[in-house]
Amino acid sequence: MRKWLLLTAAILLEVTATLSLRGALDHPALYVLVVVGYIGSFTVLALVLRAGLALGVAYGIWGASGVALTAILAALFFGDPLTGVMGIGIALVIAGVLCVELGAQSAQSALARRARDDGTPS
Repeated sequence: MRKWLLLTAAILLEVTATLSLRGALDHPALYVLVVVGYIGSFTVLALVLRAGLALGVAYGIWGASGVALTAILAALFFGDPLTGVMGIGIALVIAGVLCVELGAQSAQSALARRARDDGTPS
């Protein structure tokens, strides 16, 4: 549970930094939030990996969630376009990340079964 909370924090920090980057074009003081957000995001992402989440899963969810959330929030905050095709793209990104996560869970289960059957530690 801890690793998922950390991953959520990493995503929110990255999205905040990215949105602040856009806002900093008009309000340069926001560059402080950009730097803090990106450093914080990468730091927390490292903690996620240390907590045991696989790199492919963590990075996939972090990156895809960041893209989707940033696109949606940029449309709300800055009036950026969000077309139907973009919505389909966001849905495909989410589906791809879900496939990676399900594949990782399946691989973990297979390793655990093999270890149990062989009597070797996983």
